[in-house]
Amino acid sequence: MAMMRTVLAGLAATALLLTGCTGDADDDVEVAERWDFHTRPDLAPPKVDIDSGAFPDDNGDLKTFLAPKGQTKTDDKSWVGGLILDAAGDPVWVRENSGTLWDLRVQEYQDQPVLTWWEGLAETPHTAGEVVVLNSSYEEIARVGMGGELAKDTSDLHETTITDDDTMFLLSYVKTQADLSEIGGDADGWVWEGVAQEVDIATGEPLVEWRSLDDVPVEQTEAELKDGEGTKDEPFDYIHLNSVSEDDDGSALLISARNTHAVYQLDRKTAELNWVLGGKASDFEMGQDATFAWQHDAQRQADGTLTLFDNHAAPRLGDTRGLRLDVDEKHRRAEVVTEYPAPDDRSSGSQGNLQELDNGNVVIGWGSQPYVSEFSEDGKLLTDLTFTGGSNYRAYRFDWHAQPSAPPTASKSEPRAGVTRIHMSWNGATEVASWRILSGDGEDQLVENAEVERTGFETAADITPHGSTIVVEALDADGKSLGSTRVGTRNG
Repeated sequence: MAMMRTVLAGLAATALLLTGCTGDADDDVEVAERWDFHTRPDLAPPKVDIDSGAFPDDNGDLKTFLAPKGQTKTDDKSWVGGLILDAAGDPVWVRENSGTLWDLRVQEYQDQPVLTWWEGLAETPHTAGEVVVLNSSYEEIARVGMGGELAKDTSDLHETTITDDDTMFLLSYVKTQADLSEIGGDADGWVWEGVAQEVDIATGEPLVEWRSLDDVPVEQTEAELKDGEGTKDEPFDYIHLNSVSEDDDGSALLISARNTHAVYQLDRKTAELNWVLGGKASDFEMGQDATFAWQHDAQRQADGTLTLFDNHAAPRLGDTRGLRLDVDEKHRRAEVVTEYPAPDDRSSGSQGNLQELDNGNVVIGWGSQPYVSEFSEDGKLLTDLTFTGGSNYRAYRFDWHAQPSAPPTASKSEPRAGVTRIHMSWNGATEVASWRILSGDGEDQLVENAEVERTGFETAADITPHGSTIVVEALDADGKSLGSTRVGTRNG
């Protein structure tokens, strides 16, 4: 049975205590609508609404990857998990009731596509956990964390990028004593120092490490030192690193720091600072409208431009936007190339990202605002998806082909007038085109009842069984069997 998409009326933001990472919960939201699956009653992901119908067809079979967080007013129960959605916004894969998940996306490891996310404790000013790596059968093949003197499980949620060298960029925050007298604190105060590492996934060894206090003094912060902050028990979050990416064809790194409004370029081998873009110590003259604030996700693109998600909020200093800059390193000047403005004047106080697709379109995840947008290369809004009332750290669109190692799931309703309704699903399977239903007095006497087209996460069909044993098979576009299961019973 085709599940109808409806507008998600509201999810309140999860009240995670992540300084600079999450916005405040909205106390006056409407009730969220959830999916209800006969075959998987343990899963109840939020529905989404896509303005203007669906994502653009010219991007092929790209799927949307989210890790939303929120709660309903009816049961006061938070939904935290991971979602892969098709172009119409219907679920393809749902991970639920398995703890906190951030930065769900497709990457490549050992020349194979993998699914990755960060998981761990997300209830402190800076989080601590590991990055999980799954193959295309959704089997865990690696867990990655900080290396060297730092404990493996101290990796922060903000960065999980795998490189072509099978290394991973990671971030962590370390309590460090620092002089805060220049910003109104104690000379023997404490800060969260940002640490960036490139770690070999196979060995766990750090190949390069950068500590922010080596190059960025506390007085360059744009954050306000509040009463009670700056102590060992409550260090001051002076820099708040939130992304690491490759630059200069891999010879350098770009690191974004939210609380200094700056992007730092480092030598990849020595971790020496090359230049600073933005903030109080900028090496660049910022052109008209090029100044950014509280930003996330600095990336160098193939055309040489630098993109980022410009929050410009919390406190709000301007409009939240996606931003593409021409960064002229020779003349030390940065100019706006393209802006991707927030629809409806939405302002994102935390989180967010900008992803450039192969065709030049841009996908923006709005962080603390529950939206995902796709823009044309020149900044025209094409599609806007909402899971209203929640938050999502980063949003992506990727090509993803997977077949779970677990079998499909199927259930049946009690027969009515000799007709039995069969429900079929396979969480995470991307290649299912249709379902074949067979029945008989035993598995060696099965006869085909019907073959029906897949119509969403869960497909339903009415049959008159030829016996008490019912089996369903998932078929690909060529009619090849991908997997099968015996049908169980669920009333309703």
